[in-house]
Amino acid sequence: MRASLIQLAVADDEPAAERRARAAALVRAQQGADLVVLPELWALGGFATDTWSAGAEPLDGPTSDAMSAAAAAAGVWLHAGSIVERDPDGPIYNTSLVFSPSGELVHTYRKIHRFGFDSGEAVAMGAGQEIVTAATDFGTLGLATCYDLRFPELFRALLDAGAELLVVPAAWPARRRDHWSLLARARAVEEQAYVLACNTAGTHAGVEQAGYSVVVDPWGRVLAEAGAGEEVLTVEFDPAEVARTRQEFPVHRDRLLGIPAPVQRTP
Repeated sequence: MRASLIQLAVADDEPAAERRARAAALVRAQQGADLVVLPELWALGGFATDTWSAGAEPLDGPTSDAMSAAAAAAGVWLHAGSIVERDPDGPIYNTSLVFSPSGELVHTYRKIHRFGFDSGEAVAMGAGQEIVTAATDFGTLGLATCYDLRFPELFRALLDAGAELLVVPAAWPARRRDHWSLLARARAVEEQAYVLACNTAGTHAGVEQAGYSVVVDPWGRVLAEAGAGEEVLTVEFDPAEVARTRQEFPVHRDRLLGIPAPVQRTP
């Protein structure tokens, strides 16, 4: 299969409508790919918190409309990164959108782990509650977003739900780029799955983005890696390598579930 990760540059002075049109054109240009991936919160900016409330949109809003048309025009599965979703009955969410090659919105994922500790996303957005996988023609996608990458228990749950390709859109900052690359490889090795991690380039609200989108195979080998600027990272690989790896080195068979609590011994 062929996957294209669009490492989109985000700048504060580019209107969201113009960026949507530019992103849609980049998606349409990926005809021949099986899967196309965009980064996290690319329409508004992952650190542009002051724009989120006003720029939040429903699942059938302008970003969804543009990405649906682009997926259908290119004939690709499209993980359109994430939007700031406005739920009429609740808070705003960091929500990923997955479209089929016909342009149908078939899966959404609300980010579970919100970054910021006591500020930013952690207080401005609601937390997702569901593990989400997406069945495709080339394997089952496991959906996660940016900060989720630091929580291996989520990826183990995606493994148990059948995930073979872990797709991680992000707005990961340059100052922690080493963690980005390390964690992407770690999740691939742990789950014996492909990791397709698509980051932003540029600067959001003064925060420089890391770039360095990466595709990692089930053995933890980097198949392709982007640089720091905007680019489209395209790689071809065999999804069947997941099953071969798990059969050749069956570590998941030796998992110990429900490890008992430590025994308290008296002297």
